[in-house]
Amino acid sequence: MAGAAAQPGPELLDFAAFRDSSTQPVVYGYGQRSLRELRAREFRRLEGTVYLDHAGATLFPQSQLTSFTHDLMENVYGNPHSQNISSKLTHDTVEQVRYRVLAHFHTCPEDYSVVFTAGSTAALKLVAEAFPWVCPSQESSGSRFCYLTDSHTSVVGMRTIATAMNVTSVPVRPEEMESAEKRGAATGDPDCQLPHLFCYPAQSNFSGTRYPLTWIGDVKSGRMCPVSVPGKWFVVLDAASYVSTSPLDLSVHQADFVPLSFYKIFGFPTGLGALLVHNRIAPLLRKTYFGGGTAAAYLAGEDFYIPRQSVVERFEDGTISFLDVIALKHGFDALERLTGGMENIKQHTFTLARYTYTALSSLRYPNGACVVRIYSDSEFSSPEVQGPVINFNVLDESGNIIGYSQVDKMASLYNIQVRTGCFCNTGACQRHLGISDKMVKKHLQAGHVCGDDVDLIDGQPTGSVRISFGYMSTLEDAQAFLRFIIATRLCPSGGQPIPQATPGAPPAESEAQNTMTATMDGCSSSPEEDTDPDPKVWNDLSTAVDAVSLNPPVLEATRTQHTPSEIAAGVLDGGLGPHVVTNLYLYPIKSCAAFEVTRWPLGKQGLLYDRSWMVVNHNGICLSQKQEPRLCLIQPFIDLQQRIMVIKAKGMKPIEVPLEQNGEQAQICQSKVCADRVNTSDCGEKISSWLSEFLGRPCHLIKQSSNFQRNAKKHGKGQSAGTTATLSLVNKAQYLLINRSSVLELQQQLNASDENGKEKLFPMKDLISRFRANIITNGTSAFEEEKWDEISIGPLHFQVLGPCHRCQMICIDQKTGQRNQNVFQKLSESRERKVNFGVYLMHTSLDLSSHFLSVGSQVLPVLKA
Repeated sequence: MAGAAAQPGPELLDFAAFRDSSTQPVVYGYGQRSLRELRAREFRRLEGTVYLDHAGATLFPQSQLTSFTHDLMENVYGNPHSQNISSKLTHDTVEQVRYRVLAHFHTCPEDYSVVFTAGSTAALKLVAEAFPWVCPSQESSGSRFCYLTDSHTSVVGMRTIATAMNVTSVPVRPEEMESAEKRGAATGDPDCQLPHLFCYPAQSNFSGTRYPLTWIGDVKSGRMCPVSVPGKWFVVLDAASYVSTSPLDLSVHQADFVPLSFYKIFGFPTGLGALLVHNRIAPLLRKTYFGGGTAAAYLAGEDFYIPRQSVVERFEDGTISFLDVIALKHGFDALERLTGGMENIKQHTFTLARYTYTALSSLRYPNGACVVRIYSDSEFSSPEVQGPVINFNVLDESGNIIGYSQVDKMASLYNIQVRTGCFCNTGACQRHLGISDKMVKKHLQAGHVCGDDVDLIDGQPTGSVRISFGYMSTLEDAQAFLRFIIATRLCPSGGQPIPQATPGAPPAESEAQNTMTATMDGCSSSPEEDTDPDPKVWNDLSTAVDAVSLNPPVLEATRTQHTPSEIAAGVLDGGLGPHVVTNLYLYPIKSCAAFEVTRWPLGKQGLLYDRSWMVVNHNGICLSQKQEPRLCLIQPFIDLQQRIMVIKAKGMKPIEVPLEQNGEQAQICQSKVCADRVNTSDCGEKISSWLSEFLGRPCHLIKQSSNFQRNAKKHGKGQSAGTTATLSLVNKAQYLLINRSSVLELQQQLNASDENGKEKLFPMKDLISRFRANIITNGTSAFEEEKWDEISIGPLHFQVLGPCHRCQMICIDQKTGQRNQNVFQKLSESRERKVNFGVYLMHTSLDLSSHFLSVGSQVLPVLKA
């Protein structure tokens, strides 16, 4: 890793000093166009958010959407395949957009045709299917498909089509292309016209490396060859990443095929791309399928088909997404009006990237070790060789990599949005991270797949972190990111409370609300032994179930050395006698406040009614505290005697919801939880209005259907898939257990880091509430629960399914809804970069007709063999 020298230590690199010391032009902003005003006027929705994933998708300006909406409201656009007036308007407008696309890339209809596709992936697939491959024979070795290993998945996927046609695919490493430049033309028959195809990215979507556009002319002319075979080479320039922030002049660099996606440039519309086809290759392309609008004539009862003449009419199967095409016109208008053109965007975004790279690469720990490892083929010397992308991994003081998942979670706490993983570019990921083919297969066997959060295996990274800038990115965005790295790596004890992630939302309650100790009218208590009740009590919920309130039960003296009041009050510390259950919580509404009990019946999916309901937005998407922290201020109470759930929140009148809905009146709908589709029923407009008023957004309360079964993905030891446990609306498992000794150790670490006494202390009960567990036990040592294989709680047996991998929700104070990153950061530091806390449990018995969990029950763990 190389970078320009900068001030050592945690100080933020001064931009003026960076500009004055730069040997390259430093262009920030768009001249007379105020970048600050642009952000305030066009991107108000970004207030409070630092968006650094423009290589994934850039953002559209408000005026683009407004202009497009007005266009649709003022004009009638019909199907362009018809002949009426509105269809003629659509056809002419679409053709005008084609000209606009070509002009944007400095070419014309005489040289290129614009074939609209569903995106760059569809464009690449079209090339692979239509290219005039020649299969090998006795006289010829056949065509070759060569691709740079630093290519997007969609490029590498073209080889499956080539293989199906018996065409040889050859991966080419970047260093091999550099050697080919020096080696020059291949030897062989100069008159051989055997067609070969070479595909490479103008800009790596992994590292931002910009590969020479001169390769196009060199490969096509034969001055350099990816592989030494006689024939004629054609070039696919994957421009999707490059053209998002840089101009492309096709009058100079005339690739045969140029796939692109427009959302990379404009942010809107999505799902629309294009394949720019050079007209000299167009007559050679083969068509294996014909759809609506592509046929000049055909017969339904005979194999007779005559395609239309132009390449556009031949390859745009069916009706194109014509309204989205029309939206492009407004995208071009907005981009030109706001920035002055792609050259300005290129200079502005590169300046931000080079400044961030310079500052980031200079950061050092007190021992001199680098804070980050940057994966780059350049030193960010010029926008000709480097795009506005920085790919890196964060290191600890010993040089060990901190998993990208942990970095992503911490960034989210600072309202910074980044991209992590391998970015659909396994080849570049392997090259930069030193991951061998054997290791990739080993990672797969270990359960890691593309796009998951398994960031470290045997201490080695499976991916990295990427930040990228767009035309509306600002210096403040770059500096906010740098401050985040400095605060979390170089000043970890000085972190400040995180502002709310939802600007404009109603402020959180100023007064603390104790969500864990509220009492419930109608819940009675009476002394009970920890024995199984009459099954009739369970079968008829209209019969009172005793001892379900917060009042402690009377316990046998042999159970514990502590009084019931001590247990129920939650004052036990680790190391005091045998393991016992000290607290029980259920969370009737997913992500809402806990309901604490001393004794509670078990259902087939865990504690009865635990996560049976959830709040969804107007689109039916489940809301969690990540998006809506104020959910923790909503307090549900279950009254089994009256068969109702009472919901309370400060400033709102309590509202009742029946535990069971009338099947005839329930509105059935489908929702998703952790990628699982679940059948649910809507709980009605009354509670919907109540929640919408409190949260300040339209939402509904839905309940999992009683006859729907959702199987757990985690299986117990020796358990077959056919007997797997069933889940409510929980994420992973039926139960979650945490150990007070583990909480105590975390509390001590948090308080010890408060050197100046400025940070608020974290009371034990407040810390416990952040982890949202069902079962709290006292223990003899911290994190001993992770060594358990199974446990017994009274007469009940559970298997331990593994640790709970924590997300940023543990940073939300469950009394106020306010965020503070300290808890997550301290766990990340102390737990070897894996934020595990608590363990998942599964009940091993299939007969749950008469079982209860009770505070004070003895816990007997069995260690792993």
